[in-house]
Amino acid sequence: MSGKLKEVRERIKSVNSTQQITKAMKMVSAAKLRKAQTTITEMRPYANRLDKMLKNILTNLDGDTTSSFGVTREVNNAAVVVVTSNRGLCGAFNTNIIKAAIAAIEGEYAPLLKENKLRIVCIGKKGYDVIRKRYPKDIVITDYLDLFSDLRFANVARASQYLMDEFSNQGIDKVTVCYSQFKNAGIQYPMAVQFLPVEKVEVELTKDKSKADYIFEPGKEELLEELIPTILQTTFQKFLLDTHASEHGARMTAMDKATENAEELIKALKINYNKARQEAITKELSEIVGGAAALG
Repeated sequence: MSGKLKEVRERIKSVNSTQQITKAMKMVSAAKLRKAQTTITEMRPYANRLDKMLKNILTNLDGDTTSSFGVTREVNNAAVVVVTSNRGLCGAFNTNIIKAAIAAIEGEYAPLLKENKLRIVCIGKKGYDVIRKRYPKDIVITDYLDLFSDLRFANVARASQYLMDEFSNQGIDKVTVCYSQFKNAGIQYPMAVQFLPVEKVEVELTKDKSKADYIFEPGKEELLEELIPTILQTTFQKFLLDTHASEHGARMTAMDKATENAEELIKALKINYNKARQEAITKELSEIVGGAAALG
């Protein structure tokens, strides 16, 4: 019986230690989430408006002014960008993104995958760990695996510039980005969205039903040459910032649930411990009474 009591005590001690770790991780994630949430919520309206403006500009382009980023062509080569976190312990967060990526790779891009004409760009180690085991190594690009360690615009722009250059040079005909869209700490949406070519939209009309006409200064060609790449890089950074905030939200929620589960387990173990101790005391008393009766 003493061995059983010792085993339960050790179990309670172990669960207590785990609970302290999950509490600490929850607090760290909550602190990081506040900063990440502020960043993405402040950037999202700006990035969304730029994206809408870009789509309208490319839809309305006419005459001699063109942009390769809005040209839709036959998809002979493509790229899928998988944006996940570097660390786990965040519930199904990474799994959901990877599922969305696999659905795109083995669905829409299945013919290209068979012909080895698909590139998979991994950002974040958790996605890479799954992708490298599932698909041929020669199609998996790891040059931007560590982008999550530095989410500054200049650093993130390395990956988006690579995709834009490949698309402009017709090395890639279509780019899909799989990431997690942040809503709040408890809700994140795995997404697979088209990054390139820029999707066309319905022509934006003014109140008098005429086509929206942007005024370009100093000139349309000069401005678009600088404006379009910058907007695309901003949109790409939004994908990473969304995923970054989603990661901390998912981890905070997962660690909160783990802490609650540990508390429930500790209560159950204490009940079992008290029952076992009461049984031991009762047995000892019975033995004492029995011994006294035998002597009497």
